[in-house]
This record gives sequence, C-alpha cells and structure tokens, in this order.
Amino acid sequence: MAFQLSPGVQVTEKDLTSVVPAVGTSIGGFAGEFRWGPANEIITISSENELVERFLTASVTDVEQYRGWFAAASFLAYTNTLKIVRAINAATALNAGSTAGVLIENELDYTENHQSGSGSNGMWAARCPGAAGNSLKVSFADNSDYSTWTYKAEFDYAPGTTAFATTAGGSNDEMHIIVIDEDGLFTGTAGTIVEKFAGVSKALDAIDSFGESNYYKNVIHNRSKYIYWCDHPAAETTWGTLAAGTTFTDAQTEAESTVSLTGGVDGTLADADLQSAFLKFGNDEEVDVNLIFTGAASASVGGYVIDNVAEIRKDCLVFISPAAASVVNNVGSEATDIVAEVASASYTRSSFAVFDSGYKYMYDRYYDRYIYVPCNGDTAGLCANTDNVADPWFSPAGYNRGAIKNALKLAYSPNKSDRDALYKAGVNPIVGFPGSGIVLFGDKTLLDKPSAFDRINVRRLFITLEKAIATAAKFQLFEFNDAFTRAQFKNLVEPFLRDVQGRRGIYDFRVVCDESNNTGQVIDSNQFVASIFIKPAKSINFIQLNFIAARTGISFEEIGA
Repeated sequence: MAFQLSPGVQVTEKDLTSVVPAVGTSIGGFAGEFRWGPANEIITISSENELVERFLTASVTDVEQYRGWFAAASFLAYTNTLKIVRAINAATALNAGSTAGVLIENELDYTENHQSGSGSNGMWAARCPGAAGNSLKVSFADNSDYSTWTYKAEFDYAPGTTAFATTAGGSNDEMHIIVIDEDGLFTGTAGTIVEKFAGVSKALDAIDSFGESNYYKNVIHNRSKYIYWCDHPAAETTWGTLAAGTTFTDAQTEAESTVSLTGGVDGTLADADLQSAFLKFGNDEEVDVNLIFTGAASASVGGYVIDNVAEIRKDCLVFISPAAASVVNNVGSEATDIVAEVASASYTRSSFAVFDSGYKYMYDRYYDRYIYVPCNGDTAGLCANTDNVADPWFSPAGYNRGAIKNALKLAYSPNKSDRDALYKAGVNPIVGFPGSGIVLFGDKTLLDKPSAFDRINVRRLFITLEKAIATAAKFQLFEFNDAFTRAQFKNLVEPFLRDVQGRRGIYDFRVVCDESNNTGQVIDSNQFVASIFIKPAKSINFIQLNFIAARTGISFEEIGA
C-alpha cells in the first residue's frame, strides 16, 4: 500500500483465495473435406445434427470425404464439443455466384475482401465454397415487379416505402428477398424455400423497428445462412445511398431479380490443404483443443499434425488410424502392413500421438448403406467419454470404458498373435470379442522407448496437471520472488495435487519451491522455479492368475499361501 502523508485509516483487500482451476480435457479437433461450410475457420459443433446443418452430409461417392465425415460424427457420439476446420484447395474451389464463381472462404474473407462489392460474379454468392452452392436460387421483388412475382404468395404485403424512408423523406426503398433450395441438396426436396427476408431496404442507413440495420446488404450478411451480397443490380445507381430525399429506382432486369447460382466448384483437395487446415489448431494460446483426430487423412498429414501441432503445443493428443488398404479387404496381411506403415511413414514416435488398428463397419443412415470408417474418431471419443465417467488419468481402453459405438463389425479384428506384434509397434488393437462387443484393447502412445509416457492415461494425466498448474502459475508473474510468493504458490498447487491423488491419478507427489531451487542467481535473472515431482498411477495391461491345486491333507501355510 502507498505511504500515508497524514493521519488516517486506509482499508485495502488482498485476495489469497486463488485455486488451481479446472481445465478442459475433452475438446475434439478435426480438419477435413466437406461439401459445405466456411473454409479455413474453426467452427464448434455439438452434435451430429449440427454437423449436418453446418457442413451437410458427406458425398455419397467421395470415399475419403465420407470416411472423414463419419469419423467426426463418431467422435460426437461420445461427447459434445468438436472443433472443425473445413479444408479446401484455394486454387480451385469456388463459391457459386449469380453469373460466375468466386472464392469467399469464410466471413472474415468476405468482410475484408468482398463486402464493398465485387461485381464480377453478379449480385449474390453462395455463403460457402463448393458445388453445393449451385443448388441455390435467389429472387427478389420491389414495387415494380411484385404483382407478377412468382413468390408473392410467400409474403403478406407488397413492398413499397419503409417507415424509416418515409420519415427521412425518401420513397420506394422496400423489397422482399427469398432463397430457394432449387435442386434439393440442402433439404432433400427440390424447390424448398430456405430463407425469406421481408421488407428490407435499399437505403444504406435504413433502421428497422428494433434499431438494427435494415439495409438489404447488411440483413443478408447478418442473417442469411446461404448467401452473401456481392453487388447491386447494374442500373441501380440509387441503391446503397442514404434514404433522405431519395426516390429509389426499380430498373433491375428479370435476369438479375431471379437467378440460379452457378459456378460453384469443390476443388481437388491435396495433403498440403489438409495440413494447413490442421495447423489452425497449432496455437495453444488461441485455441483450446485436447483430442485431435485425423479421420481418413494420409500418413503424410498424420505425421505433419504430430510434428507441427501436438509436439509444439504439448497439451493435446493426435489420434491416427492405418490406411484403409492395410486393413480393409487385406485378409492375413493386416498386422504386417500396419506395422510396416508405422515404420515407413516416419512418424515421430511421440507420446502425444495414439495409433489404433481399426476400421469399423457402420450404417450410413443418410444413404441407407454400410461403410468402413477409421476408428481414430472413436478412440479420441473414448478419451472424452473417460473424462465424463471417470477422469483423464484413467485408461480409455478395456471392457469398462473402451467399447466402440455404432460398430457392426471390424474390417480387421486382430488375434492374440497379431495383437502382440501390433502392441510392440505402438499400435493399439481394436478387437471384437464374442459376447463383449468391439473394444479398444490397448492404451499405448506412439512413444517407442520404455517410459511412463508410453501410456495414454499417464500422458493425459500430465497434460491435465501441466495445463491447470500453468494457468494458476501465470498469476505469479510480476510478483516478487520471495518466501511469501513461493509459499503462496505451494499452497495453490499442493491441495490440487492432493485432490488428484484422492481421485487415484497419482500415487504420491512433492512440490519444491524454496531457496534450494530459487537461488540468488535465479532471482537476479527475474525467474521463478518450482519443481513438481509426480508418481503417476499406472494402468493394468497384464494380468497373471496363478491357480494351485493342493492335497486335501496339507495346510495352505505349508505351501506358502
């Protein structure tokens, strides 16, 4: 507190109630190919229904796309927080437009590069890149053509002059806009109306009765899920001007007022595009994510995510499955090919990576068929589910917490001999057991040296501890490195670790934060050092049951029982 210059009472408060906070451990991350949705932007999804709403169902013919899509849907069967990045090839993908395609990756791209009016693709563009936008039709009417407008029955009144324009001394600013799923791609029924915007204004400064912008360009930007505004009709020089004293014109052509969007292109996705999309998860200060899975991406992409996301962040796991060719219709060679794939792909043998053996056979309810889907979304989902039913430091494998959902069978269910070979290579077998279902039957990370960190539960334990304690530790920044601060830090950390110990996460711990590791040199260097020693709890991977038959007349003590 400041020194007082004259007699008086000064009251201050100091908060010593800080604790180590809980941190998220169940947030999924996935980047992949989708038919719709903003590109190269992180979107949070909470259910499969929302996945369909934001990104559409997967293509019925694009195998890599639907396998990735269903890996994402599989993860959402276990938990409700998945961050998705839609990858595109920016050199070839296009949004559909009124007259031609144009690339608008996401809302930020639109705001920075297109909202002032691009014109080259006409009045409208589909909200997202891809051929799906070609299914959309946009139509509008003002006072001049409302009486003959095909969609006038969808509105309650003819457009004229808004109350705002009337007050400002303007006229003829009002219009209606409608968006139609012309081909039925979005709704399943051709010609379905998906959006209506009644009584919007051509005036730049128009305000509705709720005090929000009623300018038609802004209304479309703020409320439409399907289209962006790109330009006014060619002859309409009054549109987009102030309402005061303006009589807005009705000179648009029929081709401008009703148009089927065209020119949308999906583009051909390359590994580099997926790598760029996964890199959106690379900054731990900007994105909170814990369980990243790669779907049906190639080994090149999987290795890139390990090296450039997980190994950099060091607070998340990457989940990978083998290539489909190694397990689907490859009877007798699966284990050999999976082990060879792990070796030849030059994966960094990281404790932040998890490799499974499985492709599951599941029902595709959107196209009434059965498909093979990589299990890395499930393996990540099992970790999220373990957080919900136990804690992150429990193993996600086994009969109690390792049951794979929505799996009718496996493309490959390794036998004991194969499981031995896979486990030695750091691959976690997924096995179908008669009467017990399909189960994750291993909890190894991809680390290839003997260490506590070669187990998923230990790696996730330390991620949780490090993340939580680091979050609490940042409040020590710019404080003095003295006995008080060091004692305060220990008083923060030790109760937290005792709680984890009580919840079976660790066997024992010790926190050293005193003069022994905060020497004069450390203090003079403006540093603060705390050493936290942990004895992590270990999961049981091997059980030995010894059954000994004894003679009737002998006591158990005689045989050492």
